[in-house]
Amino acid sequence: MQDTKNLILAVALSVAVLVGWQYFFGMPLLEQKKQAEIAAMSPNQAQQTPAASSATVTPPAGQPATTAFATREEALAAGPRVAIDTPKLKGSLALTGGDIDDVSFKAYRETVDPTSSNIVLFSPDRTPNAYFARFFWLAAPGTKIDLPSSSTLWKADGTVLTDKQPLTLNWSNGQGFTFKRVIAVDDGYMFTVTDSVEATGTAEAGLIPYGGIERFNKPKVVGTYVLHEGFVGFMGEQGLAELTYDKADKADPLQGVSGKGTQYKAATGGFAGITDKYWAAALIPDQATPYDAVFRSIDGPIKVYQVDMTEPALTVAPGAPAQSVKRLFVGAKEVKTVDGYADGLGIKRFDLLIDWGWFYFFTKPLFKMMEFFYHWTGNFGFAILIVTVLVKAAFFPLANKSYASMAKMKAVQPQMTLIRERFADDKVKQQQELMELYKKEKINPIAGCWPMLIQIPVFFSLYKVLYVTIEMRHAPFIGWIHDLASPDPTSVFTLFGLIPWNPPSMLMLGIWPLIMGVTMFVQMKMNPAPADPVQQAMFSWMPVMFTFMLGSFPAGLVIYWSWNNTLSVSQQYLIMRRHGVKVELWDNLNKTFSGLLRKRS
Repeated sequence: MQDTKNLILAVALSVAVLVGWQYFFGMPLLEQKKQAEIAAMSPNQAQQTPAASSATVTPPAGQPATTAFATREEALAAGPRVAIDTPKLKGSLALTGGDIDDVSFKAYRETVDPTSSNIVLFSPDRTPNAYFARFFWLAAPGTKIDLPSSSTLWKADGTVLTDKQPLTLNWSNGQGFTFKRVIAVDDGYMFTVTDSVEATGTAEAGLIPYGGIERFNKPKVVGTYVLHEGFVGFMGEQGLAELTYDKADKADPLQGVSGKGTQYKAATGGFAGITDKYWAAALIPDQATPYDAVFRSIDGPIKVYQVDMTEPALTVAPGAPAQSVKRLFVGAKEVKTVDGYADGLGIKRFDLLIDWGWFYFFTKPLFKMMEFFYHWTGNFGFAILIVTVLVKAAFFPLANKSYASMAKMKAVQPQMTLIRERFADDKVKQQQELMELYKKEKINPIAGCWPMLIQIPVFFSLYKVLYVTIEMRHAPFIGWIHDLASPDPTSVFTLFGLIPWNPPSMLMLGIWPLIMGVTMFVQMKMNPAPADPVQQAMFSWMPVMFTFMLGSFPAGLVIYWSWNNTLSVSQQYLIMRRHGVKVELWDNLNKTFSGLLRKRS
């Protein structure tokens, strides 16, 4: 039964790793190759449209936003702009249209190289990869007046928008209505846009506040189940809303607006936006005002992904101005920052902007614990080691019982062998006698599985934390590990950098994966070898297979697994010695290496 249990566990773990590697890494590698091929093409080839072509995105108001492709630099120089300069952001906003369309992050760069380019999130309209936020007033039924549009030239009261100095934009339609927009930004990533309209004549109008986020072309996504990328929001009582780019492309046509996607009616509280792995843009309405939101994919000369948010119509009359306030998050998904906005601004479930997954109740506390020790040690790698020890300590009573049960199993191994020999031809009787022996010795034959099973949720939760939290991005450990969220950059197939060769990803077998393989090999040698030769071969090759598989995993996860194996070996060794059971490690190692030497000779 022990051999059968070990075989089942080995097969289950092997299948889990094989399937997990294929899902988390195999398919993303194919997608990355595809994206690399697209990136190698010219922008015109990638869009399959000539440089002089244009794309029309029709906002709910029916006003076209016609875009002739230009480079980012050309688009930024095409019209008057106001600079954005805050502790975390730099960029500009367009006075033509009033779009917030040029945002970069001061603290984040493309690579670990401190001289690499800053991350750029927003880019202007009229560029192939445009990504921007746009605010309008839409005409309610029966209202026919000129409204600000994407071609409106606003008049600004300043040249720089800072966290200390808001910016005011003004425009008059010449029909008795004056439009004002006040844009403020804090020292983080949150803009506040206050639109107001005043009737200076005798007419009145019904206006609908509108905010939108537009993104041209599907961005490069990892495409794994462990991470959501695409549309995201929390629609009040309707709850969390997630829609990937692919699902938006395949959705049913929308009612009343162009494109395909999903509509949310009369929601109150929450947010709606677009999320990447580490960055996001989200519209946040007044949390007490109902709103309609739309996630949509629009086909055309280029693909456009758009978030629309509208609020109930307001009446503007002489002496009765109208006002609408929206917030816009454009930033890095830092846990402390996102949680701070959720609490400080009362944004309903804004913390779900970070994809903590189904095991939110375990994943986020695990991150919080790691963050605490990071502030204590100054290194997330050391924080992982400390948290691993604490997790081990938390599960010590259960693991202690499991290892104690395994020790008892080893102690009665001679009796089990006699039973198998005595009832070799009567399997039913053999199992009955074995169960009587377990009952007599108070042994749980499956208790030995618990230490391994306990590791699985911790493993995947830590994987989730390493994968989705920006705090782990470019976080160094010691030595050659400069990014715990990326695989170990060394490879035995380049002699750890001595050979100038860039091997395939499957051959990027670094030092930490090798350490993990050794610790797993030692852990498996703590137990007697299975009697079945097939099982022996499988258990012998499992550390090798896991070494190659985890070679593509984030270095932080491999460090955790290596350290966890080391602690498990120490714990199992002490428990076995305490129960007076022989530790098979040294005999097994001696047999293994003696056998290898005999084969070589």
